[in-house]
Amino acid sequence: MNLHEYQGKEILASFGVATQKGIVALNIDEAVAAAAQLTKDTGTSWHVIKAQIHAGGRGKGGGVKLAKSLEEVKTISRDIIGMQLITPQTPPEGKKVSKVLIAEDVYYPGDSEPKEFYVSVLLNRASGKNMIMYSTEGGMDIESVAEKTPELIFTEEIDPGHGLQSFQARNVAFNLGLSGFAFKEMVKFITALYNAYIGADASLFEINPVLKTSDDKIIAVDAKITLDDNALFRHKDHEGLRDLTEENPTEVEAREVGLNYVALEGNVGCMVNGAGLAMATMDLIKQSGGAPANFLDVGGTADAARVETAFRLILKDPKVAAILVNIFGGIVRCDRVAQGIVDAYKNMGDAINVPIIVRLQGTNADISKKLIDDSGLNVLSAIAFEEAAQIVKEAL
Repeated sequence: MNLHEYQGKEILASFGVATQKGIVALNIDEAVAAAAQLTKDTGTSWHVIKAQIHAGGRGKGGGVKLAKSLEEVKTISRDIIGMQLITPQTPPEGKKVSKVLIAEDVYYPGDSEPKEFYVSVLLNRASGKNMIMYSTEGGMDIESVAEKTPELIFTEEIDPGHGLQSFQARNVAFNLGLSGFAFKEMVKFITALYNAYIGADASLFEINPVLKTSDDKIIAVDAKITLDDNALFRHKDHEGLRDLTEENPTEVEAREVGLNYVALEGNVGCMVNGAGLAMATMDLIKQSGGAPANFLDVGGTADAARVETAFRLILKDPKVAAILVNIFGGIVRCDRVAQGIVDAYKNMGDAINVPIIVRLQGTNADISKKLIDDSGLNVLSAIAFEEAAQIVKEAL
């Protein structure tokens, strides 16, 4: 589950991570009031207005601007709230901005120059350990840094059984070229950040930039946070942070009816039972010259109602040119799944306008193939994986 910047900063602050102060606003009046309150609380006279959408690169699209007066806060907020913000991480049509974060200006003059760093915490799936990835090149696209100057990216792998060690936090501060008070502040920051990552059951923390201010404080100026959906049962308050307007509508609808659906960019819809089989099915589609349009796991139940719901979800995507149903009949018998597919197809009528390839393997697979073949519908059956792949290729 992705969070807005202001929500991520609230979680960080609850674990003692120093953050740029800010107040979220839904309209122009709230934005001006928030700026006045920040001036009173922090003494800041300039404010940063930040569009709150689930995408990076907001500044490049005009979604992050500096206001040097309350009048500018009003003008800029009017421009940003309601705009269709397009960034490298949004769909081509962009995302509508419904709220802004009014944040304090932390780039104030002082004894030294402010310096931006990049810090993220994530799981290294290759090693099975958590990892802190960091760089002196904050504020830039980390992918570009990795491609052009990989020597400027550092990592610290953390054994989950032992947790972050103090020497590792010091390694981060040292490799970032810090000393004195700033060094100590970075050690504190990294320690609190890792504790927040573990405590919040997150799958990604990306703080870009982490700022060393002109008086050597270390603070999170931005926060991109993804929480692990599988751990939400341990954090009842986190579910309330979900912003459904920022999520794919089809994925939201699928979740409401108990289906696991993830939208992808391809042209072949997938309906399977089991995540492992889903991954193998997507590989099969790629090998057949297509590309998966979705991940959809119907689980252990595949009756007519559930199959029909799955078909309707898949067909919401106009790019879908064919649907591959790949079911292993272990708990559920293949003939029951086949009957569910036939019944669902008949119920939907003309709503199904693409070929459907069905591969059923397991209990009563031979009976299920006969049911499909004798249905008279535009449904092509297969038993072997290779056979299904060939039919998909011919259907595209």
